[in-house]
Amino acid sequence: MKKWLHSFLVVSYELVMRLVFSLPRYSVCNKVKSFFLTLNGAKIGKRVIFYPGVWIAPGKNFVVGDDVDFALDVLVTTGGGVQIGDRVLIGYRSQILSTNHFIPKDHNYIFGAGHEKKSVAIENDVWIGANCIIVPGVTIGEGAVVAAGSVVTKAVEAFTIVGGIPAKLIKKRD
Repeated sequence: MKKWLHSFLVVSYELVMRLVFSLPRYSVCNKVKSFFLTLNGAKIGKRVIFYPGVWIAPGKNFVVGDDVDFALDVLVTTGGGVQIGDRVLIGYRSQILSTNHFIPKDHNYIFGAGHEKKSVAIENDVWIGANCIIVPGVTIGEGAVVAAGSVVTKAVEAFTIVGGIPAKLIKKRD
């Protein structure tokens, strides 16, 4: 595909997504948002809530269960694959990243070096607090809680509470 056409399509997707995801979180608007993502290759469960300002790109490789809540300004990159289970809460301005830039060797340019893709899995009944960052390749176990402002760089065990930069075990849930 010609570079200009690819750029045009990417920017057009971003424009349409920004318009669709600026809608309020009324039920009918959430259905429109789910339909838009489905058109772009995602699988979206029932009763998913998208607050305004959510950014999900490129949309494919994205699987979301039932009763998931994406709070205001959540960002998700799906190029490496993102799977989210049922009954998951994702706090304001959190980021779920499945792609990252390569850091080239031998002092080569970073710009244009490409991307590394690793899937992210968030199991059922997880609560991700506000302003968290989930990096590529991470799995968050069932029933886990990620404290606000945390950066998750490695797997989180089921039914634990983690927090900090990088996120570390605070305690196991009772």
